[in-house]
This record gives sequence, structure tokens and C-alpha cells, in this order.
Amino acid sequence: MTALLSARDVTLAFGSKVIQRNLSFDVRRGSIFAVMGGSGCGKSTVLKALVGLLRPTKGTTLVESEDYWAATEARRTAIGRRFGVLFQSGALWSALTVGENVALPLRMFTRLNDAAIRRLVRLKLGLVGMENAVDQLPSELSGGMRKRAGLARALALDPDVLFLDEPSAGLDPITSSRLDDLILNLRDGLGATIVMVSHELPSLFAIADDGVFLDAETKTAIAHGSPSDLRDRGEDPRVTAFMRRERPAPLIAPLAPGKQTTP
Repeated sequence: MTALLSARDVTLAFGSKVIQRNLSFDVRRGSIFAVMGGSGCGKSTVLKALVGLLRPTKGTTLVESEDYWAATEARRTAIGRRFGVLFQSGALWSALTVGENVALPLRMFTRLNDAAIRRLVRLKLGLVGMENAVDQLPSELSGGMRKRAGLARALALDPDVLFLDEPSAGLDPITSSRLDDLILNLRDGLGATIVMVSHELPSLFAIADDGVFLDAETKTAIAHGSPSDLRDRGEDPRVTAFMRRERPAPLIAPLAPGKQTTP
């Protein structure tokens, strides 16, 4: 499969604080690509760079071999409309109904009339099993339902790429598994390419077929491959320990037990 998205020697920093450096990887069309790693390694920051919300300090990102950051602002906007983003919290507007939230991208970026927008809103909500929630407010939804409503909004403009930021965070195991099934159905049914940030191992093993593993200490990618391959055949002990839920070796020797007295 050809690369739809690529990172080429990307370094991300805020001022003098480097988040990740020298990242190079390809996201194949039709794949579910995972940005993996422990807390604080910069996974969400990398996602922002791929979406176009953060300009790399060094290097660039490519969309079908087109240099995103070398393009004009108008061209970058056009490229960005090919992206759908599900933020970690769902990021729904609390004062708007579910239907109104899903309609926002359609009202902002298309010239469709109200009747066409209503039909599309119900279609997108139907894709995620939320067609009956069109008139509900986000406060009336469970956490899993808010994620699905946010996913429906991300699908509003028929994106080529779906970006999912910790989609399973805060969900119970059953709801998380159902969301995994939904993501697979969207990939298989719509042909979408999916980039997800996650450290939830059950979800990673269930749906991701490629990815990159970021390290917080070295601030770079230390492994590439599917989660299962990294778990079963990984060469870096830091990666295999993470993927197998193994405790890392202690940084300091454990304290010696107190002196024992003998009877």
C-alpha cells in the first residue's frame, strides 16, 4: 500500500523544550496506524503535527507526497478538509445538540441547504449507532456516546484520514471494545485511513496494524511496526516491557530489609 501520510525528519519543540526529534515514518493508505508510548512521550503533540495544528521545528509532513508546510495557506486549508479529528474528550459544544454538533463542519465548509444537512447528519449518526440521539445535549450522553458523537462529527466531510486522540480513554472495557469494533467497521466499510494515539494495549492489539513507538527519555521513535509484532518480536527491551505490561528494572537498588534478630 502506498503512503498517504509521511513524517520526514520531524522535530517538535516548544521553545527550547524538545518533545520529539528526528521522526520519520509512513502511514499506509487504508491502515490503522498507532502512535504509541508511555505517558508524557509526546503522542498527542505528534498527532497535532500530522493534523496541521503544529508546525515542526525541523523536517516536514507530507500528504500524498505533497509537502504540507511548503504549501500556501489556502492549499493547507484544502488539505485539512480531508482530515477528520476525534479529540480525547469528544470536544462537543455543550450548548448544541448532538445533531447541531455534527452539522457544524457541513455548515462551515459546504453550501448544502438545511434539508441536505439534516439528511447527512442523520446518516453520519447512523454510522456510529447514534441516530436516535440527534436532539440530545452532550450532557445527556454517557462517555462512550460522546465519543461516538464526536466520531460522527469527524466523519461529516467524508475525510480521507481519521485522527483519533486516545479514543478509548476513560471508557469501561465493554464500551472500549465496542468502539474498537466501530473503528474497524469504519476502516473496512468506508476505506478510511486511521491514525490513533493510544496507550490502551487491548485496543492497540485489537485494531492497529502498524505504528511507531515513542520514547520519553530519548525523545525519539525507538521502534516501528504493529503492536503485536512489537510485543512478540520487538528488539528493544523498553518496548517489549511496555507491550507485555512488564515492570521495568528498578532505577535504584531496593532498600535492604531491616536487621533481623534470631531467637
